[in-house]
Amino acid sequence: MEKVLKTQALTKRYGSLTAVNELELEVPKGSVFGILGPNGSGKTTTLGMVLGVTRPTSGNFEWFGGKPSFEVKQKVGALLETPNFYPYLSAIDNLKIIATIKEVKDPDIEGVLQTVNLAQRASSKFKTYSLGMKQRLAIAAALLSHPEVLVLDEPTNGLDPEGIAEIRSMILDIAKRGITVILASHLLYEIEKVCTHVVVLRKGHLIFQGKVDELTGHDGFIEIKAADMNKLETVLQSMAGIENIRKKDGLLVLALQQQISPEEINRSLAEKGIYVSHLHFRKNSLEKQFLNLIKTTENETA
Repeated sequence: MEKVLKTQALTKRYGSLTAVNELELEVPKGSVFGILGPNGSGKTTTLGMVLGVTRPTSGNFEWFGGKPSFEVKQKVGALLETPNFYPYLSAIDNLKIIATIKEVKDPDIEGVLQTVNLAQRASSKFKTYSLGMKQRLAIAAALLSHPEVLVLDEPTNGLDPEGIAEIRSMILDIAKRGITVILASHLLYEIEKVCTHVVVLRKGHLIFQGKVDELTGHDGFIEIKAADMNKLETVLQSMAGIENIRKKDGLLVLALQQQISPEEINRSLAEKGIYVSHLHFRKNSLEKQFLNLIKTTENETA
């Protein structure tokens, strides 16, 4: 798969503190790529380096298979910090100024405002915007140059649940247009709901890289019930792909291995004349896997 960003041993030190340590990551084209980690893990420092805001101590990176240049930077839109606009100017006038500063030819101001659902407030002064609207206007500014990649650092920080949902929906809509999105966040549920790929950082070290499904795992649990629970349990015990079976609240809870799906279990039971009255699949959460991963690395470095 084509990569839009690749880093090699990317490192940033501040005196004795190593903020990012020999980071090796690859961002596939067309992905929604999450950089996950607690505060202080090196997320913002990493984005600062690849965007040319912070100079690496060592290592290097490539955008679109080449070295950074003005042309390459035009392909990357970014929102790194709290958005700052002229408070007494409208969204349209603020974006015109930004387009001039960025040397954007033929900026589609109306189009980007529609993308971020601000078209109806395009003429309103920035000072009248809510925090969520200000954040959306900042994303509109990042989209002005028609970028192939959109970089967002903690885009839902400080927003209420409604604002978070709006940003999440917007990210998914932008990704559907073929724009690669790189999203740094410490919010597990945010990464799980919008990202296709994820890296996990801890104290500047890369401890996981892959698809979100690979981190959460394909295993999980099935809650199941049938009229004859004894017969159901007996058949399930002989079925491959089930790690263990336990009873809970009148149900059987099956811990699954990767090679078996709920559909396969239901089909196999039906072939044996057992028709379930309840079947509910629960996937292992990203939070649980993330905490396990952090705990494992802590034990390894202890």
